[in-house]
Amino acid sequence: MGARRRLLGLSLGLAVLTALLFYLSLALGQVWIDPLSLWLFETGPSTAADHIILTEIRTPRAILSVFIGGILGLSGAVLQGLLRNPLAEPGLLGVSASASLGAVIAIYSGLTTLFAYALPFSALGGALISVMLLRLLAGRSTNILVLILTGIAITSLAGALTSLTLNLSSNPFAALEIVFWMMGSLTDRSFVHVSLSVPLIILGAILLFSTARALDALSLGQDVAHSLGIHLRRTQIMAVLGTAIGVGAATAVSGAIGFVGLIVPHLLRPLVGNKPGHLLPVSALGGAVFLLTADIAVRILFPANDLKLGVVTALIGAPFFLWLLFTFHRGDKP
Repeated sequence: MGARRRLLGLSLGLAVLTALLFYLSLALGQVWIDPLSLWLFETGPSTAADHIILTEIRTPRAILSVFIGGILGLSGAVLQGLLRNPLAEPGLLGVSASASLGAVIAIYSGLTTLFAYALPFSALGGALISVMLLRLLAGRSTNILVLILTGIAITSLAGALTSLTLNLSSNPFAALEIVFWMMGSLTDRSFVHVSLSVPLIILGAILLFSTARALDALSLGQDVAHSLGIHLRRTQIMAVLGTAIGVGAATAVSGAIGFVGLIVPHLLRPLVGNKPGHLLPVSALGGAVFLLTADIAVRILFPANDLKLGVVTALIGAPFFLWLLFTFHRGDKP
């Protein structure tokens, strides 16, 4: 009962913090806009411009921050529980790298000039192809090591092909666009991006949440999980598909944003008693808090430099990753 009460309190606290940061994400920028006052009370010519800024620019950005941060945090928690590897994160399966490759090919081939939303569709296609490759190469094996090595191979292949595309690009503007997109950003996103990605992110989240009971059982060992009726291969399929659909859809509209799925579960795991199933909902909320905070920081601290969101998460995540390695090297549990 105490663990459930602690989980409920933590979830409620993170939900309130997410709502507060969502409000700040709508309000903060080069121009302060109070969303509640604007929607409820104010009218007039000056307010029309504020309405456009709020509804067309800031609201899609804030919504995407919540859902993308949520799916990255959730998928990281699921993969760490499934692979029983505290260093696992969504990029381990090659989904992010393959989605980036799909977007890069769309830019390089000129599809983005013919069809405005060719980039997110191509990125999503790249993510789905990576899943088919993963299932094809890993086969019916339930060996965790095989799954990890297959994901690393796909990541390496997608990274090499992305580098090759950049190397072959004769158009400096296309190459610059590719580099900027790969850094990850939520700038200039619209409700079209929201409608394209959010339904798929929700679908991916449903698949990932369905693994909660199996992850709790797997934390006791595979033999115990089998005795409790857990089907390991089905759990793997749900986790891989959920990650591919959710993270693929997120990467399709935001570019590559790394380390969220690594950092958030680690920070929250001690607060939920190291129970994988309890970690899932708080990791989703924690991911939303993390990305909203990072996106607000980008806009407030570097308003004129257009610092990319993926750069900020990498600057935070890389030292955190090194700290984890140092902790493991000492033989301690983080």
